[in-house]
Amino acid sequence: MKFIKKTIKFLLVVISLLVITLYITDTDYLIKAVRTIYLKGHSTAYLEDYKEFDNQTIDIGTPEPWTNHNNYNKTQPTERLAKANQDWGTIAYVIIKNDSIWFEEYYDGFGPKSKSNSFSMAKSYVSGLLGKAIMDGYIKNLDQPVCDFLPAFCNGKAANMTVGDLSTMSSGTNWDEKYYSPLSITTRAYFDDNLAKVMNGLKVENEPGQTFKYASGDTQMLAMVIEKASGKKLYNYFQESFWKPLGSENQTLWQVDSESHDLVKAYCCIASNAKDFARFGKLYKDHGKWNGKQILDSAFVAKSIVPKFPSSPQYGYGWWLQKRGNKNFFMMRGHLGQYVIVNPKDNVIIVRLGHQKSPDQGIGIFTNDIGLYIDEAYKMMEK
Repeated sequence: MKFIKKTIKFLLVVISLLVITLYITDTDYLIKAVRTIYLKGHSTAYLEDYKEFDNQTIDIGTPEPWTNHNNYNKTQPTERLAKANQDWGTIAYVIIKNDSIWFEEYYDGFGPKSKSNSFSMAKSYVSGLLGKAIMDGYIKNLDQPVCDFLPAFCNGKAANMTVGDLSTMSSGTNWDEKYYSPLSITTRAYFDDNLAKVMNGLKVENEPGQTFKYASGDTQMLAMVIEKASGKKLYNYFQESFWKPLGSENQTLWQVDSESHDLVKAYCCIASNAKDFARFGKLYKDHGKWNGKQILDSAFVAKSIVPKFPSSPQYGYGWWLQKRGNKNFFMMRGHLGQYVIVNPKDNVIIVRLGHQKSPDQGIGIFTNDIGLYIDEAYKMMEK
C-alpha cells in the first residue's frame, strides 16, 4: 500500500512539473491537444473534433433545398469508387448535375444533415469574403497592404505584403505547414486560445507576392484583415454574405480560438454537410450569381479560379485548380480528403467528405483520390 501511495505521489509530482514546464515554455496549448486529440486515439484533427472546441453558430435564412435530378440515385457507385469509399472512410459522396442532386450516398453513420469538419475547404470561403469585402468597399483592392490593417506587418519585407498575397498563399512568411508535429506552428494555431498572438508573431522572410507556398497562416491573417476592415466578426460577415443568401438548409458552426478572444480558425473548421458545402461551388460556377442576384463580383470570381503564378498552376485565389484530360476543375480542399470539385463547362459538382485521403499524402499536391473521385463520377454519369 505504501508503495502504491508513493508511486501515485511521484506521478502527481511529475505531471505537475510537466504542466509547469509547458506554461513556462509557452507550449501549454499541448494540454488541449492531448485532451482533445491524442487521448482520443487520433494523431491529427478529425471529422468531429469540432465538438471539443468553442464554436460560433452560423444561422440560416430562407432554406433552398436542392432539387433531385430525373436520374436521381439510379446508378450505383462503380466498383473502384465503392472500394475507395470503404478503404478511405468516405462519409458522404454527392454528384450534382445541372444544379440537381444526381447521386448521393452516406456512410459510417453520417447522413445528409450530419456535420463534419471542413478543414481547409474553409480557405475558399475566406477568400470569397475578401472579394465580398472589396465589393462592399471595406477593402480597396487586392493590392492594399496588409499593414493598413495589421500593424505587426509594417516593417521590412512585411510592408510589401498585400491582401491579395494572403489569398494566393504568397505572403513570404516563415509559417511551417506541419499537421502531425505537436510543436509546429500549425498545431499551435489549432489549439492555442489566443490565435491573434500566434499570428502576429510570424516573420516575413521572403519577398511577398513572388511564389506560392501553401500556408494556413496566410488565410488566418486574411481573416484578421477582413475583420479589421469590416468591423464585423468573420462568422457574422460569413453568415450575412454567403450562408443565408445561398439558401443553406442547416445551421453551421465555425470554431473559434476561445470564448474570450473569439477569433475564428479561418484556415479551417467550419462544420457542415456535403450539400450545403456544395452551394459555394455553385456560386463560383455561376460567376458569383445566385438566383439572378450578383452575390460576389464576377471579375473576382474569374480571377480566383485561374493560376496566379505560372510556376504554380494548381492554385488561384483560395481555390485549387486541376486539369484532367480536356476538362478543367476548380475545387475546395480539406486536410482529410474533403472536396467540393467543380466543372463549370459540364455543370457538374462533386462533393466528397471522409476520414482520410489516399496514402500518397503531401502538402500542396494533388493526391490520387481526387482523380479517382472525378473519374468514377463521370463513369457513373455515362452509364
